[in-house]
Amino acid sequence: MRIGDLAARTGVSVRALRYYEEQHLLAPARSGSGQRHYRDEDVDRVRLIRLLLGAGLTSDAIRPIMPCVATGVATAGMLDRLAAERDRIDGQLRDLAETRDRLDRVIELGYEHARGEHPRAERPRSERAHAERAHAGHASC
Repeated sequence: MRIGDLAARTGVSVRALRYYEEQHLLAPARSGSGQRHYRDEDVDRVRLIRLLLGAGLTSDAIRPIMPCVATGVATAGMLDRLAAERDRIDGQLRDLAETRDRLDRVIELGYEHARGEHPRAERPRSERAHAERAHAGHASC
């Protein structure tokens, strides 16, 4: 498939695909006239690249991972690097969960204030969600 087809199938711009190639994350075949030709497997590869970039990995960190993805074989050093990245992502998930929980409390307090209630002990998330839907648009912070 050509670069525009890969862009359409992955939702990634042609410019980004060219950048992935420059970074040696993608290696399309070339026609005699120099046009890029991608394999069907490159759709999944691009999606993985996007996930890894979105998780905070750099192109330099992703590059050595890609052969492991293709072959399923990794050195002990690569496994250690992958485990370290996973641990970093786990830390980000914990931080995001804490941030979400704090925002939930601020939202709850805002709704209680708008209703003229005094803050009370935190309710279960399902009750907060119900209260938020019931009073949508009535609070101001």
